Amino acid sequence: GVLEVEPGHALARRKVAELQPKVDPRLEKLKEETLGKLKDLGNSFLSNFGMSLDNFQLNEQPGGGYNISFNQGGGGGGGGGQQS
Repeated sequence: GVLEVEPGHALARRKVAELQPKVDPRLEKLKEETLGKLKDLGNSFLSNFGMSLDNFQLNEQPGGGYNISFNQGGGGGGGGGQQS
């Protein structure tokens, strides 16, 4: 946008400051809706195998990266389970 080409443009800065509070909630709502639809799609696929996304837990590792755990019982108990 204009601020990328001319960072000191006063009118553009004012408009960004004015519009940002209006845009942020809409963007957050859109993200939530999109993630909900993706979860529904994933659950639809996994239901063919008797599973859902609730059977999987994503854990961030201290050195970076993630570990995915599978819990046959589902839910978010936070306990171990088999790793896949």
